[in-house]
Amino acid sequence: MTGKRDRWKKGKRTLAFFCGAAFLTALLAGCGAKVVLTAGLKKNEVFRIGTASCTLPELMVYLTNLQNQYEAVYGSRIWEATDGSESLEQEARSQVLDQLAQLKVMTLLSKEKGVELQENETERAAAAAKEYFASLSETEAKALNVDEKELARMYGEYALADKVYREIVENINPEISDDEARTITVEAIRMEDADKAAQVAEKAGAEDADFEALAQENSEDVTVTYSFGKGEMSQAIEEAAFNLGKGEVSGVVQDGESFYVLKCISTFDEAQTQANKEKILEKRRSEAFNSEYDSFEKTLVRQLNEELWNSVTLIHNDEVKTSTFFEVYNMYFQTQG
Repeated sequence: MTGKRDRWKKGKRTLAFFCGAAFLTALLAGCGAKVVLTAGLKKNEVFRIGTASCTLPELMVYLTNLQNQYEAVYGSRIWEATDGSESLEQEARSQVLDQLAQLKVMTLLSKEKGVELQENETERAAAAAKEYFASLSETEAKALNVDEKELARMYGEYALADKVYREIVENINPEISDDEARTITVEAIRMEDADKAAQVAEKAGAEDADFEALAQENSEDVTVTYSFGKGEMSQAIEEAAFNLGKGEVSGVVQDGESFYVLKCISTFDEAQTQANKEKILEKRRSEAFNSEYDSFEKTLVRQLNEELWNSVTLIHNDEVKTSTFFEVYNMYFQTQG
C-alpha cells in the first residue's frame, strides 16, 4: 500500500528531542524560525531573533543533553553515521539551533499576547534549575559553562513558551464525529502482477476462502494486518477499505504499481477511534498555532554569530553525561499542570 504507514511511508531520518512540552510537538510538526547568517553579535551570543538572544551555554545545555540521550541508547559511535550529505552530529547541531530559535520566537510572542509566568511558576523554574544544577558534576558545569541563574532563566523561558502555546490552542475544541475518526482493521494481499491479483481476488471471494493463507502464499509484504483511520492511507486503499463491511473482501485495488486484495476484519474499533479523535484534535490545534506563529515569526529580524556557531561541537568526555534537563522540567511543570 503506497499510503502513510510502514512501507507506504518514506520518512527522512530525523532526531527526536526527548522533551514533553506540547508546544514543541506543534513546532516540530510544521514551522521553524530560519536564522539569517550575519555577524556583529556579542562574543558569547550564538544568535538573536528580534530582541531575544541565545547564549553559548544555553545552546550547549540543549545539545549536550540530546547527545547523551542518544549515546545512552546507541553508543558513542552513533555520531560517525552519515546520510551522505551531513553527519549526524551536524544534524543534531542544526536541530538544536532550530529548536532554540523557535523557543525565542515563542518568548517574544508571549510578550505580544501579554502572557506571563505567575509567581509560583517562576518559583518552579528556580527549583528546577536548583535541582538540575545540583545534578551536574564540577566537570559538567565547567564544560557547559552554565550556572544556576542561567538555568532558571532557561526553564522560565521554556515554561513561558509552553504557556503561550496552550493559550493559543485552548479554545480550539471542534466536534469530531465517530465516523471522521473511525479506525478500521483490514488484511491485505499486495501483488505486483495484475493478472495474479485478479486470480487471488477470485479465490479470496469464495465462501470458504482462507484469506490469511492466501496472503502468506501470495503477498509481497510480510505484514498482512493493518489498522488505520481516514487520511492515513492512499485514496485508493482508503476508499476501498472503508466501503467494506466486516468480513467482506474487495476486488482488485490498484495503488500505483501495486495491486491489492483487502478483507475487512473490523469496521469500528472504539478504543482506537477515541485515540484517533485526540490525534485529529491535536493536529487541528497545531495547524491553528502554526498559522499564528508563522505570521509573527516573519516580522522578526534574525541574526546568527556565524563564527561562534561554526565553532560549536559535541563534548566528547566520559565525565560529561548529563541528560536530565527536560526530565527535570517535566517533574516541575508537566506533572503539575
